[in-house]
Amino acid sequence: MEIEKIISTLHTFERKVLPVLKETSSFEKIAEKTKLQKVEVMRALQWLQNKKIIRVNKTLKEAISLDENGLKYKEKELPEKTFLRAISNKTPLDDIKHKTNLSKEELGVSLGILKSKGAIEIGKERGTIVSITDIGKNILKKEFPEETFLKKKFPINTSELKDLDKLTFENLKKRNKILKINIIKIINAEPTEIGKKIIQHGIEEKNIIDRLTPSIIKSGEWKNKKLRSYDVKINVPNISGGRQHFVSQAVQYIKRIWLDMGFKEMTGNLVQTSFWDLDALFVPQDHPARDMQDTFYVKDPKYGKLPKELAKRVKATHENGWTTGSRGWQYEWSESAAKENLLRTHTTVLSAQTIAKLKKENLPVKFFSVGKVFRNETLSWKSLFEFIQVEGIVVDPNANFMNLKGYLKEFFAKMGFPDVRIRPAHFPYTEPSAEVDVWHPVKKQWVELGGSGIFRPEVVKPLLGQAVPVLAWGLGMERTIMEYYGIKDVRDVYRNDLKQLKETKIWMK
Repeated sequence: MEIEKIISTLHTFERKVLPVLKETSSFEKIAEKTKLQKVEVMRALQWLQNKKIIRVNKTLKEAISLDENGLKYKEKELPEKTFLRAISNKTPLDDIKHKTNLSKEELGVSLGILKSKGAIEIGKERGTIVSITDIGKNILKKEFPEETFLKKKFPINTSELKDLDKLTFENLKKRNKILKINIIKIINAEPTEIGKKIIQHGIEEKNIIDRLTPSIIKSGEWKNKKLRSYDVKINVPNISGGRQHFVSQAVQYIKRIWLDMGFKEMTGNLVQTSFWDLDALFVPQDHPARDMQDTFYVKDPKYGKLPKELAKRVKATHENGWTTGSRGWQYEWSESAAKENLLRTHTTVLSAQTIAKLKKENLPVKFFSVGKVFRNETLSWKSLFEFIQVEGIVVDPNANFMNLKGYLKEFFAKMGFPDVRIRPAHFPYTEPSAEVDVWHPVKKQWVELGGSGIFRPEVVKPLLGQAVPVLAWGLGMERTIMEYYGIKDVRDVYRNDLKQLKETKIWMK
């Protein structure tokens, strides 16, 4: 009963292939006997193997075939034999070349081979003179081993070569385009115990149909046929449908975290002036980060526009502290340097622009951004020159450092890092400043993932008009998501490997 049930599920290809396995296990002969295309035989073998009806064995073998020179020499003769025939007494090499029409390469090969066999002697008399020896005359009377080899039926498996043939093969293999060595896959199939029972039972082939067609229904032919049963448990190929890139999934997940905590999203241009990217954040114009080594400056247009009134306040803050209570940086601020366009080096530029638009009566407010930034850094396993930064600010007269830590702990917990540590650090535009570390569950150590702090009055007061606490943080997204995806090299986040894109797990829900 079990045998009949299995037989009822067999596809037409399987029904043709299985009985032939009584006679042969060779893939080539199966295709020949069933008159199926090779791709159809391969499908049948795979399906039968999935059902454990057969075992398929695949082995790799080296196959020798003739290349273009091999075919040429097989039809005519080897160049060394042509060379040898052209010698009479002492013959100038130029005469042999003219007489035989051998190429320069063939002449050189022939000289080397015949000299090694003792078939010729080479002298110098107004050029190279070649004479044939007694050994050479005897060689001419026989067939060269290489000629015998070229007359064989190709392709030949290297494992089938005898000792003399092996030596000849090695010699010919070194020569130009005489032999080709191909790796071929040998496929053999043999029935399992259940397969043998099915073959012995016999397989009906003619009265089985795989599918109903309009013509079969109209003609009534289906009434005299058996419909093949479908095995819903059989293995089928994986189908990779369209899906979001895993980085896009992570971006959406991160945005949802901040939105759920009541934050609003900040957006802005990738190209910004140095004013918004650096000056408005109280970064001095002689700071190393402004050099070409760290920043991508835009060549055309080189300069952008400045907000006039705000620029005056920022200028005064840099030069003498303005009304912030600071002494500033004590240098002459350059409007020209502030106008220079660049690719934003951080999304904190969006925080500055957002604060500048706020009104005092609308506080407190919370904002975040998830966007691309650019740093002129060397590409390595841990550094990218283009990456995504996650930014956040809270503008609140009652905000404090404990609130900052609370927001960070909430965010990182939802990113899979429940243990967060804050430790002192320095950033030009925050005071106090802190590095954000998380406890790595695999490495069993603290790992730095971002920076944070409270914006200095020199940043906030020129932008907002009053010194209000502004909690701020920023982190590289790629480093934060690498552990979840099992990625060790940050470059692999964007390598666009189709296998990786198909198999990468869905971002946590």
